[in-house]
Formats: sequence, structure tokens, C-alpha cells
Amino acid sequence: MYILLAVMISYLIGSIPVGVLVARTKGINIMEHGSGNIGTTNVWRNLGPGYGLFVLALDMAKGVTAVLVGRYFGGVETELLAAFGALCGHSWSVFLRFKGGKIVATGAGVVLAISPLVTLVALVVLLTTLGISRYVSLSSMMAAITVPTAMAVLGMDRLYIIFGIILMIFVIYKHRSNIQRILSGTEYKVGKGRRI
Repeated sequence: MYILLAVMISYLIGSIPVGVLVARTKGINIMEHGSGNIGTTNVWRNLGPGYGLFVLALDMAKGVTAVLVGRYFGGVETELLAAFGALCGHSWSVFLRFKGGKIVATGAGVVLAISPLVTLVALVVLLTTLGISRYVSLSSMMAAITVPTAMAVLGMDRLYIIFGIILMIFVIYKHRSNIQRILSGTEYKVGKGRRI
């Protein structure tokens, strides 16, 4: 009962479409601009870095909150199920007719609440990849791949490692259209004005 309650609460928290709400304050439907995504990158491109960073912080807060909700109601299993609930909420929001974002920021919040050290390692990989490739999408996927790897190297509980693998697969799946554009050479690069 408590597990289900934790997952439901976390799903609703994850479902809050921060990017949509922030863009709406400027009279913009972010789902009709740029890539159509509701996350940090698209908000940044269309409204500027200040708004993008604000969305990043709040989307990460959803992930952190979900982990804390899970901890309140139970152990590691409840914590991770609640975290997964938030990721599903962000990706398939009940407030957006089950559409949503690509879970990178919310996933980062989850990982931050679980292990700041793993988050730091993933951030270094993300920034390094971004500096070399200028692809935000590729950098996000590389950071996601880093998460379960770093968890395993640090000897974390196997449940966390399994969750990290699921998170990695989830992120890559949500970026499948970006992968196609990278392969075709049409993906947006940081520093270019063109929007995809």
C-alpha cells in the first residue's frame, strides 16, 4: 500500500510540466517551438539560458523529491520505484495527455539524491562530450551510460546498478529520434542558430 502511494505521488510530481508552465508565462506553447520538447534544452533555445536553467533546476527537483518520498515510505526498493514513477510522469505526463520530456533533468535529480559522486562523474562526462561534439543529446546519453558504470565501480548496491541500467536504456530510448538526426548530420549543435 505504501509503495503504491509513493509511486502515485511521485508520478504526479514527475508529471508537472515545468517547461510548459514556464514558457506559458511568456505566452509561448513550448511544444510548438523548436524541437517541441518540454525540457531544458528547448526552453533554453527559445527563451534563453535563464529560463532554461530555471526549468533544469525544477525538473531536477522533481527527481530529488521522488527519491525522498520513496525513502519516507520505505526502503531502497520503494525509493527506486518512486523514482521510476517520477521518470514515467515526466515522460508521459497526465497533464499533457501522456506526452512529456526526455527525463534527463529529472533523471539527474534522481541520481543526485542517490549519489552526488555518481552525479559529479556523469556531469564531467556530459560536459566533456558536449565540448567535443556540441551535441546536447549525445552528451545526455553518454552521461546516462556513465551512471550505472560509475555505480558499479563504486560498489553500490545491485538494486541501484539495475536502476541505473534501466535509466540508461530509458534515456537512450527517448533520444532515438536524436540518434537518427546525429547519423544523418541534421541534429542541432550548441552554438548554431538553426533549430531542429
